[in-house]
Amino acid sequence: MPKVAFYTLGCKVNQYETDAMMGLFKSKGYEIVDFEDTADVYIINTCTVTGEGARKSRQIIRRAVKKNPEAVIAVVGCYAQISPEKVIDIPGVDVIVGTNNKSRIVELVEQSRKSSLPLIHVNDIKKETEFEEISPYLYRGRTRAFLKIQEGCNQFCSYCIIPYARGPIRSRDPERILEEAYKLAEQGFKEIVLTGINLGAYGKDLDEHSINLEDIIKIICPIQGIERIRLSSIEPTEITENLIEAIKKYYKVCNHLHIPLQSGSLDILEKMNRPYTPDEYKRIINRVREEIPDVSITTDIMVGFPGETHYHFEETLRFVKEITFSRIHVFKYSRRPGTPAASFSNQVPAKEKELRSQTLMKLAHLQEIDYYKAFIGRNLKVLVEQEFKGVNGFLEGYTDNYIPVCLKGDLSLQGEIVAVKLLEIKDKYVLGERM
Repeated sequence: MPKVAFYTLGCKVNQYETDAMMGLFKSKGYEIVDFEDTADVYIINTCTVTGEGARKSRQIIRRAVKKNPEAVIAVVGCYAQISPEKVIDIPGVDVIVGTNNKSRIVELVEQSRKSSLPLIHVNDIKKETEFEEISPYLYRGRTRAFLKIQEGCNQFCSYCIIPYARGPIRSRDPERILEEAYKLAEQGFKEIVLTGINLGAYGKDLDEHSINLEDIIKIICPIQGIERIRLSSIEPTEITENLIEAIKKYYKVCNHLHIPLQSGSLDILEKMNRPYTPDEYKRIINRVREEIPDVSITTDIMVGFPGETHYHFEETLRFVKEITFSRIHVFKYSRRPGTPAASFSNQVPAKEKELRSQTLMKLAHLQEIDYYKAFIGRNLKVLVEQEFKGVNGFLEGYTDNYIPVCLKGDLSLQGEIVAVKLLEIKDKYVLGERM
């Protein structure tokens, strides 16, 4: 039985697609092994959203070649889509597949065994109009599963390479979404995470906008066995009254919204080509909080965008202090060739970006703790995910509003949703007691 190993970099969509490719190989008789093991085939699902993602992708490709020079090395995903010429320059690469054609990965790997030259399948992604079906037959883990319903982005933020890597928005057929959701329920998953490159844009490419994200929530909610539906990142402009009503109406939808801010400065948001102002963002967040009690609002914020002065950064800090978030993903601007911002003047020095990042992360940690404090003494339901940091007799999981919880128990509870009283904050998690 041939062996195949996978390495995934980047986002939840990449994780979903790796699961799908694993299933394709398994259905063809391959054994899935750990990436650190010797394999006959190595699949590297790459990322290029930052320069670090691209660098790490190249590093992992070289590591795979070194592990077994006789193996088939297949490089897929965003970095392969954007920079196929750089991938082909790495000795030992046999197959290059962009962000489409992953459904053909087994066929291409087997073709490459008969070819003396690398096989390159990188389409003009701008011309893609259909969602590529590559539904997983194999799901890793026992607790939550990603369910991809949308592909692509039409926003073209000035710093972002993703529209060039993933192409225009394409929405998945709702019948196929429902079919996969039932499959997940049958396999015992209690929580599914609806995911996409621009999730809130679901349905906008379909005839007369005949279906939207709220409709997908509505058709999944009645499925027995699925107890939670979590939404991945939603753009501020996609937070509509109808979506808020759907979250209120359907109790299975988690009280957690990840709504990217990127900057609290109007000047910087305009340069980023973000389609909202700080005041508009504030109104959206206030509206969500009015309608959804205890909601967890998490966000992304970029520091060091070209032209971001100390004043602009202070504007962001003031805005964050005013709004408050339960978690902030802070990341430093990374110059991506091919994007408008790459040629902007006044690039911020790396040292300054690091200082701003550290400052914002300290504030983010304080706000995270403040959010947790509001729930001490309350009983919440926790999806048990795994053993806590390898400590026997302790488990970890998340509440529906995304509070990380540690509790006593054994692994027989893995994948179960249990009632837990939150007792005490311990740095980045909350200690709880099963009720």
